[in-house]
Amino acid sequence: MSIKSERQDAVGQAIGQVRELIGDRALDRATLGRVLEVLKGLAAQPSLWPADDFPSPGEDTRQARYLIAEDPDQTYALYLNTMLPGRKIPPHDHTTWACIAGVEGEEHNTVWHRTDDGSRPGHAELESKEMIVVKAGSGIALMPDDIHSVDIVGDRPIRHLHLYGRALEVLSERVTYDVAAKTVKPMPIGVQTKR
Repeated sequence: MSIKSERQDAVGQAIGQVRELIGDRALDRATLGRVLEVLKGLAAQPSLWPADDFPSPGEDTRQARYLIAEDPDQTYALYLNTMLPGRKIPPHDHTTWACIAGVEGEEHNTVWHRTDDGSRPGHAELESKEMIVVKAGSGIALMPDDIHSVDIVGDRPIRHLHLYGRALEVLSERVTYDVAAKTVKPMPIGVQTKR
């Protein structure tokens, strides 16, 4: 069996497990934690995610995102994200649930808490809550309104799986925060997804 076939089978099984876990129930952190465990199991098979199939990005963008699978209605969207050391993504939300599991490399995720009441358009105040390291064998689970920022550290590119409740390309309500300026604004998609 080819790597591509093995990958398709493993991805199909993992997403099937995630569908069963979530079902028609309201999502909670405990269920999302179980979803993360499924994704970590998929990420723990590095032979499925070779650099030949998913090359690292160039210095111009420092990030490449590959669509691995998504449902026809653009739910259960799985991506492989590869970023170069030094790449930073400012605080942002997703407006859908998200799980990230490490294949290789180290990514620091700072989880933020919004401290203002959101009543002033364009204004936001954040304080950091915790820092979670995502690397091989670990991950992070984020509810739709959770806010996190990303910092790629170390001396090699990261290769991580990202699973979302809805495809990134349809998340038009996402916002990004500037902590120092105390501002919030719509978040663009960033790098284009490779299909």
